[in-house]
Formats: sequence, C-alpha cells, structure tokens
Amino acid sequence: MNIITKHPINNLGYDFIPLNYIPNGEDEYYLRNQQNNNGIDYRRLSGSEIEILIRNGNTSDDWGKIFVSKEFDPALVKNSNFHGLVRIGKLQPYYLEFHNLRMPVGIYYSQIISCDFGDNVCISNANYLSHYIVGNEVMISNINELATTDYSKFGNGILKDGEKESVRVWVEVRNENGGRRIAPFNKMLAGDAYLWSNSPQDEMLEKRFIELTQKEFDAKRGYYGTIGDRCVIKDCDIIKDVIIGTDAYIKGANKLKNLTINSDEERTTQIGEGCEMVNGIVGFGCRIFYGVKAVRFVMAAHSQLKYGARLINSYLGNNSTISCCEVLNTLIFPNHEQHHNNSFLCASLVMGQSNIAAGATIGSNHNSRGADGEIIAGRGFWPGLCVSLKHNSKFASFTILAKGDYPFEMNIKFPFCLVSNDVTDDKLLLMPGYWFMYNMYALARNAWKFEDRDKRTERIQTLEFDYLAPDTINEMFTAIEILSKLKIDENGNAEIRGIENSSRKTEVVKVNQVLELFKELISFYGVVQLMKHLKEKQFATFDEFKKSIPVKISRAEWKNIGGQLIPAADVEKLKNKIKEGKINSWNEVHDFYRHAGNDYAKNKLIHAYSSLLENENITSKQFTPEFFNSLLKKSVNTKTWMSKGIYESRAKDYNNPFRKMVYENQDEMNAVVGKIEDNQFIQDQFKKLEEFKKTVKSVVQKFGKQLVTG
Repeated sequence: MNIITKHPINNLGYDFIPLNYIPNGEDEYYLRNQQNNNGIDYRRLSGSEIEILIRNGNTSDDWGKIFVSKEFDPALVKNSNFHGLVRIGKLQPYYLEFHNLRMPVGIYYSQIISCDFGDNVCISNANYLSHYIVGNEVMISNINELATTDYSKFGNGILKDGEKESVRVWVEVRNENGGRRIAPFNKMLAGDAYLWSNSPQDEMLEKRFIELTQKEFDAKRGYYGTIGDRCVIKDCDIIKDVIIGTDAYIKGANKLKNLTINSDEERTTQIGEGCEMVNGIVGFGCRIFYGVKAVRFVMAAHSQLKYGARLINSYLGNNSTISCCEVLNTLIFPNHEQHHNNSFLCASLVMGQSNIAAGATIGSNHNSRGADGEIIAGRGFWPGLCVSLKHNSKFASFTILAKGDYPFEMNIKFPFCLVSNDVTDDKLLLMPGYWFMYNMYALARNAWKFEDRDKRTERIQTLEFDYLAPDTINEMFTAIEILSKLKIDENGNAEIRGIENSSRKTEVVKVNQVLELFKELISFYGVVQLMKHLKEKQFATFDEFKKSIPVKISRAEWKNIGGQLIPAADVEKLKNKIKEGKINSWNEVHDFYRHAGNDYAKNKLIHAYSSLLENENITSKQFTPEFFNSLLKKSVNTKTWMSKGIYESRAKDYNNPFRKMVYENQDEMNAVVGKIEDNQFIQDQFKKLEEFKKTVKSVVQKFGKQLVTG
C-alpha cells in the first residue's frame, strides 16, 4: 500500500529540514541563505504588486513570504502558484533566445515551492519546482518535476546526518561482486578510482578513502539544488536532487536523479532526449544524447555517452566516447573509444587509449562459478571484431586481438602484441611487436590523436600518450627475459607455456626479430630522452651532461595510475601517507598527482638512462662520448625506419587491389580518401625525422671531438 499522508495546505513549502537537524539559533533557511550568493537585494512586495499578481491568476499561501528585487515587474508573473519563501530577482520586458527557443522573461503557469530566482529568468510550465536556487537568465520550459530533498547528496557517495551506512551510493567497478567498489565524488579522477579499487585488502586504506570522501562534503541536511546562470532546461520529465553548473543545456531528458552536473561557460555540458541518469557525477564539457542510461557512475570531463549507451557501475575517463553499447562494472582510463551497438564491456580495468570494436564481448562472466572474474588491459588495448574473452585475463600494453572466440583465460605479457586464435591448428598465436612491423601508421597516429584531442583545461594528472614510455619499456624487458629462454625453431618461432589456461599449444612467432626490435626500441627510447635533456639544459661539455643525469642502481617499476605513469615506490609512499593521516583530503591526493607530473620528465630521464645501460649491458662509467656517438647514429637509423614504416603501412591501403576495386578510377579514389602525398600526418612525421637528424647533428657538432675521441 502506498502511504500517503495529509498535511495542512499552508504547510506546503515549509519544514524542509526536520527540526532535530536544525542547529540552535538557526531556521530552515540557514543553508539556503549561505548558498544564495547572487548579490540581489530582495524586498517585500508592495500592495499594488500583490494586486497585479492576484489579477494575473497567481496565488500564494502568504504574500508576505514573497520577496523580489527592485526591478521586479509583477506583470511578468502569470497563472502560477507560490508556496513557502520565494525570492525573485529582476524581471524585465524582454525575451531570451537560445537555439531558436524564444521565451519571455517571467514566471508563467508554474508551481513554485520555496525557491530563489536570479535576474530575468524564463520559467514556463514548471509543474513542480521545489527547493531550488536558480541563477540569472535561466530558461526552464515544460518540466514535470524539478525538486530537491533535504537529504540530497547530489551523486556523491556520502551520508547525511542520521543516515545509515546502507544508503551510501557505491560504484562497483572492475568486479561484479562489489569487492572493488568505490564511493563516487565530484571531480573524482581516474587515478582516485584506480587507487581506491586496487587495494581492497588494505582495510585501513579503504577506511581512509571513505573518510576523505565524507570530508569533501557537508553532512548537514537542507542544501538546495542549484541551477547555474544561463542554463537552458526544456521538455524534461523528472529532475530531482541535481546540482547543475552554469551554461548547461538539458533537453528532453526522462529522468535525472541524484547527480552533480558540472558545466561552465568554457566547458558546457549537454544532456539530450530520452536520457535517464541516476546516482552519478557528470564532468565538465560532457555530451550525453539520445536514450542514454547511466546508473551509479562517474563521467570525467569531456567524455561522451550517445545513442542508447548504457553505463552502469562504471567510471569513464576523460576524452572518452561510448556509443550504442553496454558497459558494466568497469573502470576506464582516459581516451577510450567504443562506438558499436553490439559491443559489451564488463568487469574490466581498461587503462586508456583503447578501442573496442563491433561485436566484441569483453567480459561474459557466466563462464565461471560466480560473477567475480576480471579483465585487466594495459593502455592501447584493441580487441578486434567479434572478439570474446574469458575471465580472468590480463593483457600488456598495446595488445591487439584478431577476430575470434578465445575459449581460455590468457595472460599476455608481451607489449605491442597481435594475438590470434588459430582454430584450424587449435593453437594460440602471438606476435609481439606487431604494431612496429605492420601498422606503424596507426600506432604513431593514435599517439598524436590522443594528445591532440585532450580537451582537459584542468590537467591535474599528466597523461602519457607516447607508446615508448616507462610502462611499455618495462614490459619489453619482461618480454626479452621470457623470449630469450625459449627454444627457437628453424622458422624463428617458439612454443611457450603459461600464456593460456589450456593444454593446447601457444606459439610465439618471429622471436629473434622481436628480440632485436625490442632491444633497439629500448635504446632508442633512452637516446630520445637523453637528447631532450640535452636540448633543455644546453650543456657545454659531455662530462657536464653526464654528471647531470642521476644514476639509479636499477630500473624502477612504474604504475599506470589513471593514465598517469608514476614510479611504484612513489605510489606506495602516497598510500602510506594517506593511512598515516599525513594526507587528509582528495585535494592533497591531487596535489600528489601534480607533483608527480612536475617530476615526470626527471623520473622518465632516470628510467630511460637506467634502461639504456641495462639494455646495452654497460655501467655508467662505460657510457663514454664514443659510445654515445654510436648510439646517436643508431637512433637516426631507428627513427628513419619508423618514419618509413608510418608511410608504408598507410601506403598498403592505397596499393591493395581489393581496396581500389570499389572505385572506377584513381581520381575517384583520391576524391574519397585523399592522396597519400597530401596526408598531413605523414608529412609531419617526415618533418620530425629531419628535425631529429638535425638535432643529432647539432649534438655531434657541439661536443665535437669529445664524441669522436672520448
């Protein structure tokens, strides 16, 4: 039975906060008065203004509770009902226009309960507008319910005074059984979500994360919902317990409940037709359109949900787009693409710069005894068409999976690896280094694209977009160690165990070629970082240059913390400081990311130098001018074949007769796909090659005989 209680009509709009939650000496409006900082000097209505309001079909339980600004025109309020304390800014005889929506300034055909309005608002057909603070020049049209409750948390995973732990909102990322759940909060970064979800066994750390989140917000009851200046909200059904920043545009949404929607004049957020979003955080500059369903979620700034996408119990990183598909219980780092209706991503950690193809099923958990499996994918993860994977599986950075059903759990330890399921011979095939051998264009272009499309204005976390970085270099070392121990046949291939949870054969192809490739790339990475250091500091001598490079005993382990690469030792120090109470807010955690970003170039240089010495099997003393000179020459050769590989891998698309056959002639093909000679990205790569050669030449000239004679 629905329990419906009766109250005197004159009580409507009052007693928003239960009496036992109002501090001594305060009234139910004390938080509202703190929130409303629009600077408007409100006054009481005059007798003539009340007469005009009544004549225009308006009602109020108490006209003495209606306050207005000096420039209030009562003629612009018609056929509306007011309950409780209502404050209205200036109303002037204008109309506002936005995207061909034209509305007269004023309040028309609406029911207003205990609200504050800024200047020159346009409110029409708001059937139930309750306990909101509305900014200046806001347009609200055709809204069934726009209301706030006294216990609203606006999407944050906190508790209000008097609430039980059972009502806290959690986002169950990475695992369907909730064992890695996190409490969402406004401006939560991917690094925060990763740190929290990655240490469920550390009870003290988990407790501290909850404390930090609770401290971010006031537990008092009675905060009003807010709608920022210049927002446009039209044709929506239910908006309840939602904070909306300035300049947001919301049209045709079915249900928005318990949310924070961040938006401002530079980073406007838009939510479109048919969307339903409950219990979550929407970052600045987000786009959410056409039937989207999102429940228990965080969308980081400049991410998008479109065309019926479902995002449930998940975190979506910056600059990411999900269209048409379903994503459940997943933590996604920045720069993720998933555009196809029949793709499915569940119970996964995807470390960014990823692309999920059509038909991919990443996370059918119903092949085990319980819904507790996980997928962990390093950055650059690219499962091909109709790929299905079995939990648990783990993939090194820049893994690409060929089309197919993968029937067993996998642990792919080799970066840049093509994984294929050979059904004919019933074996798993691995080709580490595939991208460098056959698709250099895509590898290089994606690195450029992700950096170019990084729309963040608040760059708290320093994201790494280069495919040669501490994480991938360390994975190359792991690959070299494993591959060097294999028995290689006359074809250059080798059988390996421990990659797939099965008794069938796993074969690694081109082993010798991969070993040479990875060793060359590690040295190239080292030289590139050393040259950056040289260019920045402008050392006069080789000895001065060498002494400036800190030497570590061994190559450091690194972690991908929400797309930001940080030495593992520093991450452990951060967690210890949180547990010890030396870090007491999420802002201080974010300061750690900033400091780590400031130190990244230095730490990356140390890692590059350590990697170079280890790869070349020399000590720091053996890093002589003559040896450096030989490395510089090799680096030019490496950069040259990489640049040529970018061109040649793209040229294959132009020379393939099966690609050309859909065009009547070359001119038609050029009109559709453009000439390869006009490809600006390829041209830029060859320009960078020439710049690299000049830089190497200038280093040699600068140090002169030092590099030749030592």
